[in-house]
Amino acid sequence: MIDRKEIKEIVEGYYSNADKIKVGTIASHSGLDICDGAVEENFRTLAVCQAGREKTYTEYFRAQRDTYGRIKRGIVDETVVFKKYNEILLPQNQQKLVDENVLFIPNRSFTSYCSIDEIEENFRVPMVGSRNLLRSEERSEQQSYYWILEKAGLPFPEKIESPKDINELVMVKLPHAVKKLERGFFTASSYREYLEKSEALIKQGVITREALENARIERYIIGPVFNLDMFYSPIEPKMSKLELLGIDWRFETSLDGHVRLPAPQQMALAPHQLTPEYTVCGHNSATLRESLLEKVFKMGEKYIKATQEHYAPGIIGPFCLQTCVDKDLNFYIYDVAPRVGGGTNVHMSVGHSYGNSLWRRPMSTGRRLAFEIRRALELEKLDMIVT
Repeated sequence: MIDRKEIKEIVEGYYSNADKIKVGTIASHSGLDICDGAVEENFRTLAVCQAGREKTYTEYFRAQRDTYGRIKRGIVDETVVFKKYNEILLPQNQQKLVDENVLFIPNRSFTSYCSIDEIEENFRVPMVGSRNLLRSEERSEQQSYYWILEKAGLPFPEKIESPKDINELVMVKLPHAVKKLERGFFTASSYREYLEKSEALIKQGVITREALENARIERYIIGPVFNLDMFYSPIEPKMSKLELLGIDWRFETSLDGHVRLPAPQQMALAPHQLTPEYTVCGHNSATLRESLLEKVFKMGEKYIKATQEHYAPGIIGPFCLQTCVDKDLNFYIYDVAPRVGGGTNVHMSVGHSYGNSLWRRPMSTGRRLAFEIRRALELEKLDMIVT
C-alpha cells in the first residue's frame, strides 16, 4: 500500500493553486453524478474515458461555460480518452493528472477495469476516499466485506458451505462470464435444482465452471432491497460525522422482466429464458419508514467503527450498505460498496431525499463529495480526506 504520507505530500502541492483543483473520475458507473456534484460546488471536472464509450462525456454532457467561467450547460469540462481505462495507471498519465491538480474519485469501474494491486501500490494520484478498503469489495478476498461485517457484528445472509447442504431457497453468487461488472447469480432451493441451473447457465455462457467452484452460496432473504447511500466525514467539527444521504434500488435484467409475467407464462418460457439474470440496468429512488431509520444509522456506525479498527484510517466519504429487509423488519447486508454507490445517478441534480433535508439544499452523493472537498480546502484539512 502506498504510504499515506506520500499522498499527503502530493496534495500539499495543490494548495498553492487551490482555484485550479479539478475533480476527476472514470467516465462510467457513477461518473455523471460525480461530475454534476463537482460543477454544483464550482469545481472543474475531468472524465477519464475509454475509446468507443466516450461520447456520453465528450459530446452529450460536455460542459459549456461563459467568459467568466460560469457553467451554462453540461457537466464535463475535460476528457481524456484512452484505448483502455487501465491506461490511467501508466506513470506518465498519472503525472498529468497530478500536474492538473486532480482529486480522483474512485468508483466501481475504476476497480473493475484497473488492477487493485496497481491502485494500492502504484497509483499516486490523491484519491478522495479509502484506498485500502477497495479490495474488500471482492468476495474472493479472505478479508472481504463479509469479514468486516462479521467483525462489526452486522447481520448478513447465512453462508451455505456446500451445494449439497441446500435445503431452502439460496442465492448463488458468482461473476458473469462475459459482462465484467455484472453477476452470474442464480437461485436454487435444492441440490438438484442447483445442478440443473448451473449446468444450463454454463452451457449458455453466463457462468464458468471455475467461477462456480468459488461461488458463495447464502440463504435467500425474502424481502425488498434498499441500497443505503451513506457518507462519513472525518472533518465534520460539530454535528454527526455519519450521514444518510439517500436510498436507491435496482432494475435488473432479465429478473424484472420475469416478475412482470404471470406465473403460467413464466413456467412456459424456453429453457434459455427460464433462469433470470441479475444484470443491473438502472436505479430508482426510495425512502424507508421512519421507525427503521435508527437501525440504518446503527448499522452505519458499526461499519465505520470496524473499518477504523481494521483498515485505518477507516472509511472516508461515501459508502453504500446494500440490504434486504425480511418480514420481521430485520435488515441483512448482502453487499457493501466502500466508495460511491452504483445507483447515485438517480439523485444527481435533484439530490437525495435525506441529504436534501439535512443540508437544506439539493445534496446528491456527487455534490456531497465536492462539498467535502470544498470544506477541506477551507479548513486546510485536505490531507484528512485523501489516501
